[in-house]
Amino acid sequence: MNKQENNKLEFKQDATSSSYLKTVSAYANYDGGIIEFGRMDDGSIIGLDNPKQTCLSIENQINDTIQPVPHFELMINATTKVVTLHVKAGESKPYLYRNKAYKRVDTSTVAVDRVEFQRLILEGMNKNYEELPAAIQELHFTYLEQRLIEKLSIKSLNLDILKTLELYTDKNGFNHAAVLLSDDNRSPGIDIARMGDTIDIFHERRILKDISILEQYDQALEFIHTQYRYEQVVGGQRERVETIPLKAIREALANAVVHRVWDINAPIRVLLYKDRLEITSPGGLPVGLSELEYLQGQITLLRNPIIAGVFFKLDIIEQFGTGILRIMQAYKDSFVKPGFRIYPNTITVVLPILRDSSSLEFDEREVYDLLTENIELSRSDIEHQLGISKAKAIRLLNELIEKNAIERVGSGRGTVYRTL
Repeated sequence: MNKQENNKLEFKQDATSSSYLKTVSAYANYDGGIIEFGRMDDGSIIGLDNPKQTCLSIENQINDTIQPVPHFELMINATTKVVTLHVKAGESKPYLYRNKAYKRVDTSTVAVDRVEFQRLILEGMNKNYEELPAAIQELHFTYLEQRLIEKLSIKSLNLDILKTLELYTDKNGFNHAAVLLSDDNRSPGIDIARMGDTIDIFHERRILKDISILEQYDQALEFIHTQYRYEQVVGGQRERVETIPLKAIREALANAVVHRVWDINAPIRVLLYKDRLEITSPGGLPVGLSELEYLQGQITLLRNPIIAGVFFKLDIIEQFGTGILRIMQAYKDSFVKPGFRIYPNTITVVLPILRDSSSLEFDEREVYDLLTENIELSRSDIEHQLGISKAKAIRLLNELIEKNAIERVGSGRGTVYRTL
């Protein structure tokens, strides 16, 4: 089976066209990647007439046209006569080709926009947006002071504490993180909408802005929590029931505030539905963090370490980035699990209403229990073991997928189903 192009792998028939140098820029600016010369677009091997000469040409072109010169390696497969160019992710960003910086979008290479270009410059300087000096230096911290007094038992918020929190330096004064945490914050806030039965119906709308991001977080958390809890009398005592765990709401909302990209002029979007909560944060994954690492909580790359430090000191987030794992833990007894939609410019966390398997219909429960007993099964396996028709199996499987109880893996004859 032939290889297929992806965001880290590109094929070229030869090196006669210089268009591949845009991809060299893209790989050096982000996560690195590979270009194989001597392959057709479909991955089939055609080889090169003179691979050694091609290597020399590639090396000269990169050295002459990419500034600064990235770290790269060239290898020749003596059997196939395919030349492999491995470009490493660089530290001296941005890497420019003809005065432009590039990035990969799926299997295409495109020039970055002005905002993305500024981010690359900051990364090359080993700085974050939140560290930059603020344009406004007359700031007030009433809400931050109140929260610090409550949590850390300080008497008042003074300049020394602001320095300890890395919000102020004698050289540059207040930074962007300080503005975001101040009462004078004017960045996009949190847009909350309580939805009806269709996307056209809004029962309630709240926009939290022009206040500290800490106050935005606290107000949003309280409002969301009230929508997914109720009280019931059990055995003569009143008990509070959470339809969506407060722990999960807290983690998802805190992650959206702490890890969002702040140079995008867009609010955090929170949509409240009858059966789920959706929290969308501007900005995709930090550079160097894969989707699998994000979902498994194996590594932490803080986009805003100063803001994260303040939230950690206030005991809002955990230090070692266990937010996703804590969200999943909150749903350990529910057959419906949280969902995560990861795109280049947004991350959405979907928190469904808690459900145990008793809420399934009888036929759905049979399929769900069968899949629970097995690692994964094909549709035909399910038909055979339950003695049901193909049409019924398809209907039940689709219903369970829609309820976020199971997932479909693979395609065609290799399709299997398993519980989440």
